[in-house]
Formats: sequence, C-alpha cells, structure tokens
Amino acid sequence: MALVHRRGVRGYVTLNTLVFPAELERVEEIVRRVAAAGVDAVIVQDLGLARLIRSLTPDLEIHASTQMSITSAAGVRMAEELGCSRVILARELSLREIANVTKQTRLPVEVFVHGALCVAYSGQCLTSEALGGRSANRGECAQACRMEYEVIRDGERVDLGDISYLLSPQDLAAFDLIPELVALGVSSVKIEGRLKGPEYVANITRNYRKAIDAAISGQPDPISDRDIYEMEMSFSRGFSHGFFNGNNHKRLVRGDYAKKRGVFLGRVVEVVGDRVRVDLASPIKPGDGVVLDADSKRGAPEQGGRVYEVDRPGKGRRSVTTAVGAEGLTAGPALLGFGRRDFDLSRVVPGQRLWKTDDPELSKRLKKTFDGSSKRRVDLDLRVRAISGETLVMEGTTITGYHARVESAAPLNPAINRAADTDTIRSQLDRLGGSVYQLRSLDVTIEGAPMVPLSLLNELRRMLVDRLDDAAARAPQRTLAEPLVLPKLRESLRLRADLMGDTAGAPEPQLLALCRTVEQVEAARMSGVSTLYLDFHDIKRYKEAVAIARQGEGTPEVWIATTRIEKPGEANLFRFLARQGADGLLVRNAGGIAFCTHQGIPFVADFSLNAANDLTVEWLKARGASRVTASYDLSADQLFDLIRVTPPAWLEVVVHQQIPMFHMEHCVFCAVLSPGTNKTNCGRPCDRHEVSLRDRVGKEHPLTADIGCRNTLYNAVPQTAAEFLPGLIRKGLRSLRVEFLNDSPEAVERILGLYQDAIAGRCDARLLWKALKATNHYGVTRGQLAVL
Repeated sequence: MALVHRRGVRGYVTLNTLVFPAELERVEEIVRRVAAAGVDAVIVQDLGLARLIRSLTPDLEIHASTQMSITSAAGVRMAEELGCSRVILARELSLREIANVTKQTRLPVEVFVHGALCVAYSGQCLTSEALGGRSANRGECAQACRMEYEVIRDGERVDLGDISYLLSPQDLAAFDLIPELVALGVSSVKIEGRLKGPEYVANITRNYRKAIDAAISGQPDPISDRDIYEMEMSFSRGFSHGFFNGNNHKRLVRGDYAKKRGVFLGRVVEVVGDRVRVDLASPIKPGDGVVLDADSKRGAPEQGGRVYEVDRPGKGRRSVTTAVGAEGLTAGPALLGFGRRDFDLSRVVPGQRLWKTDDPELSKRLKKTFDGSSKRRVDLDLRVRAISGETLVMEGTTITGYHARVESAAPLNPAINRAADTDTIRSQLDRLGGSVYQLRSLDVTIEGAPMVPLSLLNELRRMLVDRLDDAAARAPQRTLAEPLVLPKLRESLRLRADLMGDTAGAPEPQLLALCRTVEQVEAARMSGVSTLYLDFHDIKRYKEAVAIARQGEGTPEVWIATTRIEKPGEANLFRFLARQGADGLLVRNAGGIAFCTHQGIPFVADFSLNAANDLTVEWLKARGASRVTASYDLSADQLFDLIRVTPPAWLEVVVHQQIPMFHMEHCVFCAVLSPGTNKTNCGRPCDRHEVSLRDRVGKEHPLTADIGCRNTLYNAVPQTAAEFLPGLIRKGLRSLRVEFLNDSPEAVERILGLYQDAIAGRCDARLLWKALKATNHYGVTRGQLAVL
C-alpha cells in the first residue's frame, strides 16, 4: 500500500470468495490487518463477510464483487444495504441494461471491459466444484468451460463439424465502447488479468487509459489498428463485445478453439519441400511464434512453433529472399520455414488456419515500459516563502491530496551580491527526477531581497519529498471495533433465534421435493412430502400444478421458484408467479427478496444466494426468509459447522439433486440448434428437444433453458447426502430437500420412498446409498459433500 499510495494509486484487496463458519474468526483477523495496512477497499462476494467488515469498521470501503451476481437495481440496493460503496456488475449486462441500473441507483458501478469471459454467471458456476471439488466461489476454477463437448439431441449426436468448444467465449474487448460507458455514468472499468504476465498488464492498461482520457476530454478514438494488433498479441481468444450489445449467441462463442490464438496470419496453401506456403493476412517475421488449428476430419493436428525463415515465393517452387522489415512481411503469399522439430509437415494440409501467437519484439518493447524505475509521476504544487530575516518556508501539496511543510533552521540573511529570484528557485525545485513527483505549479513570495543558497533549496526540497513520501505511505486512521466483533454478531444471532422461538426444530424431519413437471408433482404428492417446490420450463402450467398438489388430504405447502437471475425489465415475472396460488416463492436473487419483502410474500432463500456461513443466513432471515438453503459449496464437515452455529430450523439442505453446474446467459440451443441469434428469432428449440452435452469422458449432462432463455447445464451424476443423513437429523436439521430434473414419475416415487424410509429409520445409510446408486445410469456421487 505504501508503494502504490506514493505513486498516487488506490489499492484494493480481493476477499471475494465464500467464507465458511470455521473461517470467520481468521477472516476477521485478516480484515483488521488489511484495514491497518491502509488498503483503500476490499472486494467482497460473501454477504456475511460484508456484514462482518462493516461491523468491524465504518472506514474501510467495501466493493460488491461481480461474484455477487448483481444484475439489477435491486441487487445494487442490496449491496448498499450491506454497506458497499461500489458495485461491480455482472458481465452479462448490455449497455441498455447498465443504463437502466445506473438511472435507478446511487452507488457507483464498475464494469469489466477486457479479458477472459466466464460463460457462466460469476458466483453461479458450480462446475469445478461438482466435477472436481474445486470451487469457482473459492477462487479455484478449473475452467471446464474451455473443454470440448458434443451436443446430444433427443439421444442422437449432432454433427457440428469443427465446432466442439461450445462453452468457451471469445475474450471481451470494449476499448471502442469506452465513450458510451462514460456517458452511461459507469464510474470505473476493470480489466480481467487472471494468470496474465506483466507485459499483458502494461499493454492493455496503457490502451484503456488512452481511451478513457480521450472519452472524458471529448477527443476522437485514440486506439489505432496497431494498438489492437498489440492487444491481440498480448492475449486473445478472439475479441468480442461480450454482452454489451445484447445477446448474439452465434457470435459470443466461436466453438472451434479455446486457447490463446493472437492474430490470424492466413491459411495454408501448400507444403513446398520443408516450407509452408501461406497467404498472409497479417505481418510475420523470423522469431515469431505461430500455431496451426487442428483439422480433425483430415487428420491434421494442432501444431505450433517458431518461424525461422520468411520469403516470398518465386516462379515455380523456388523462393526469393525478401527483406523483412521491423513489422515483418505483410499481406500476400509467403514461404515460412520452421524449426526442424516444431512441425510434422506431412500432417499439414491446405486450408489450415495459421495464427501468430507470439511476437518477441513486441514483448521486449513492452517490457521496457515497466522495467527499471517507475515512470509514473505525481503532480506537485509548491509554495515558497522567502523573506529576509525569516526562515525559508516550503510547502507542497500533491494532486493526490498529501501535504507537507518544511522550513530552514535559521532566518534568511539579506543578499550582499545576488538576491533570490523566482527563476533560480524554480530551477532548483524542479529537480525532482529522483523522486516520484513532478512540479506542476510554483507560487513564490520574495520580500526584502534575501539570499537563498542553492544548497539550502536542495536540502529543503529533499526534506519535503521525504515528508510527502511518509505522508502517502502512512495508513489512514481508522476506527476498529474492539474486542473481536464475531462473538457479538453470533450472540445477536442467538438472541434473534430465541425471540423467534427457533431454537428447537420441528418434532420430525420433513421431506421436501422440487419438481420440474406436472407429472412429477403428482407423483411427489402421492408420496406424501410435506412441501413441494415448482420449477418449470413452461411457467403457464404453474396454476395447474398448484391445483394438482392440493388435491386430497394432507396437502403439502407449495412454493414456486424464481429464475436465478433477474435483469432490468424482468420484475414482472415475480408478480406473475405471485398470482399462481402458491404459498410463497423459492427466491434465487436479490430482486426476488426485495419483491417478497415489499409485498409481504413468504419466501425461502435458495442455494444461489450462497449462504455459506451463519452471518449470511441470519441476514437473509432478517430480510424475511422462512428458511435459508445452505450453499452447495459446503462439504459435509462445513455443513455440520453451519448447523452448529445456526438454528437448524432456519436451514434447508438439498440432500439429493443433479448439481446445476453452468448457469449461463449464453444459449447453446440458439447457438447450435437454431438459425437465429437470440430469443427473438431462435424458434425456441428448447421447447421441442431434450438436449445434453457429452463431455470428454462420455458423460451426458442435461441442458435446460428457463423463461429468460438462460441455460443451465446439470451434472449427469446425481449427488446424494445419503451417508450423512443420520448425522444431519441428529444435529436437528428438519428440512431435507430432494430435487428432480428429468426423472420419470416412477423414479420420483421410488427415490422419495427411499429417503422416507431412511428418515424413518427403516433403511440405513449404506442400504440407501446402494439403492440410490441403482436408480441412475451413472450411479450417484457424494459430490462436494465429501470434499474436505
């Protein structure tokens, strides 16, 4: 922090992961150290952590991470209620939707403008967790979106040619949209830099700084073709505007590659001896790195290496040695020679695309921009008071707001030969090259013709610089609560539970079922569950399903699920759901919480709100939640920790489900199964076909679309808490949910029956596991519950 503050830069610390109950005490220690170090803001995902920070100090800024999945004004207001001073919006918002949010809210908003795009909503991706126990909500994403998948439609593989990277978006690049973002009131822009090198950081930030400065001053777009080329060379999977221009599902994901590609060089024409003839579309020179796209149909693999020779082809098969300038050989035919072991030329075929992935000259030039001493300077305004008979006084104020004052030890004597003048003083004080400062203005007062030795000016200049450095490096005074605040917050939670009478659970554990078809609803009702959740693709059938659920004696409670995401203009969906006759809503986003709270509608907070600790659970309860569904990031041990510090009556745990892995604004149905580009012209193939994505190990993961055309890819293998069920019940947990996806009514009855037998003690955990394993083609898994 001292380093960045001396350079006039703000420093933030990312704490944007979910925090588990046993970690809160340690996290409080970290936040205290962060605050004491002078950090300007912390970036936070976890609602409970935001509460902890705000209880600890009112002086440390909190920025709501994009991991909070904030997509509407309601989400911004939720962040404001938690004490956040800035919101980093989800990357799936268009310019029009961003404008809608900024007009309705007061908090400054920040948006991502460059870098790798996640195909799933940040904070809503459980793929790495489900498949490998590496949670994206804990900063451990394994990038399953960059893998190859096949589309299985109604049981048959769809031939998509070279398209296999179905979930790997092109990189975001919005340098040309900066003027529009400034006009919309966006306060800051963010560059994604996960695992990137310093050359990338230097290059990309330099260009966005230019674009921002030009936009603010009303100047023309300063980004040249050369700048774009250099940004592509730093890292690119192909540039796109992402979702800024709305949804175009044909454009977001190319599908034919997922790795860095850089700049397109051209296509292979033929192999000529030990060289490859290419029609160039971009410059190439010896030393550049290149890669050939694979052509699986013709047995041509992806190959890469360095270019050793670049010539123009001559007549016949001879080549003509050609002078290659600093930029390389440009458009037209070229013969490229490679390292002896880089390419197997027998497997290179005409038509293969060639990409330039590395430019050593560019990397060398970029490195010079940050090697050695920093070139960033801080503007300094100086005031000098030189009066004969008084001490020499020098004051300095930086553009960043730091101030210092120094004065000579003895008063100034009258000059005998040459009195002080402004030009001499300016000449000496402008010698700031060894510091981080540069002189912006100088105000000099001279009275009585004093003599001011140059050595004295130099001495005071050095003293002033040291004091300004010390002022910048000094952490601000912050109010920190003493002693620890976590015990007080937890005591408040216990008092709330006592007042609500929630310290004891219901006498018997209750089985709840989430159904996705009317047929499943009927089967679940017949099985005698206490509560039914409805989560339908066709929302017009909700009223019918509610009526079916309430037939007969001992009818269950019925709750309707909201979508996981609420974007601007979608609030009417809440009103529609509320009119379907259910007992309440299963709420999955901030907009749903705000609607239910305002309308007095009962609601259950679902898993997508990421309640991973007791502070988050209590906050959601205080907003009116009847129960709070535990986060899917919790292992069994962490789940037991949560039950230990939270009244079990407040909690609901999903004990059987197919984990929703990717939740995406991107629609795969539209991208590959429709001639259209978005929901206005796609023809909704999701209504007519059952689709799954087959991964590289052969598992077929079901794909669905919701009413907002957002896609969810579910794990092929159901997850069960069978072996942990007795322990959960002993700890007092009473709300146990089973979720169904495309299960038949017979499977619904069978699975619910197995869990009912286990809850009643008629079937032990080992037999339950064995019986459940036989109900699915892929068996069942413990999933993240077994992750320690």
